[in-house]
Order: sequence, then structure tokens, then C-alpha cells
Amino acid sequence: MKQQFIKKLSPLFTLLLIMGLTIATFSNANADEKKHKLVIQVSTDDARTQKIAMNNAVNLQKLYGMDNVDIEIVAYGPGLGMLTAKSKYADRVKSLAVQDIKFSACMNTMNKIKAKKGHLPKLTEGVETVKAGVSRILELQEEGYAYIRP
Repeated sequence: MKQQFIKKLSPLFTLLLIMGLTIATFSNANADEKKHKLVIQVSTDDARTQKIAMNNAVNLQKLYGMDNVDIEIVAYGPGLGMLTAKSKYADRVKSLAVQDIKFSACMNTMNKIKAKKGHLPKLTEGVETVKAGVSRILELQEEGYAYIRP
């Protein structure tokens, strides 16, 4: 009786073992896929350079797929203007932020603008602030992000 029970369980056990190995193999294959990480510095008010920074981000998303690349554009100094609501790129920044391109504005720069103008600049929707742009770039590089400055 025990042998018959074991014989009936054997095909079921084999099937479960194969399924488990298959799932484990696919899980490891997905874990081995490298997620690319990039930080882009924008510290100039040159419109052409700002446009290139955004184009670089979009092109990488197209190449690797949105789910396979993390991109953060960090703006400080004269480059902060790109992330303000009055920028000629405000609509594009807002659109790209929805498409998983992160934008970070330097609070040090914003505070300097406040000291001169009496108020903080209004940022485009989807833009976050960081304490300092340079330190944010450093932190991201320490997390394995590649760095470019167009």
C-alpha cells in the first residue's frame, strides 16, 4: 500500500520539482538584468545644453527601456532656471517627470535666489528639491550612478 502511494506521488513530486526549478531559473535571470543608473548635471543657463541633457535622458530610456534605467537630472546654479515654471522647458520637464525621469533642484541655489528676489523660485510640477545639487550628485555616484555633464 505504501509503495502504491509513493508511486502515485512520484509524478506529482517530479512535476512540482520541475516547476520550482523553472521559477527559480527565471527569477535568477531577472535578478541578473542590470538596471542602468545615470545622473545628469545641469549647471548652466545655456538652453542648448539644457535641451541636450533632456535629450540624453530620453534617448537612454528609448535604448534600455523605462524600466531598465534610472535617470536623475540635477540642476543647480544657473542651471536651476531650467526647472522653474517660467522656463521655456517647463512643459517638457513636467512631461518627462511623468515618464520616470527625476528632476532635482538645488535648495542652496534656491535660497540664494530668495535672498536676492525676496521669494523662492516656483518650480515646475514634478520637480523635487535636494539640499545641495553637488552633494546629490556625489550621493548618487556613491550609489553606483554614472555621471555625465553635457
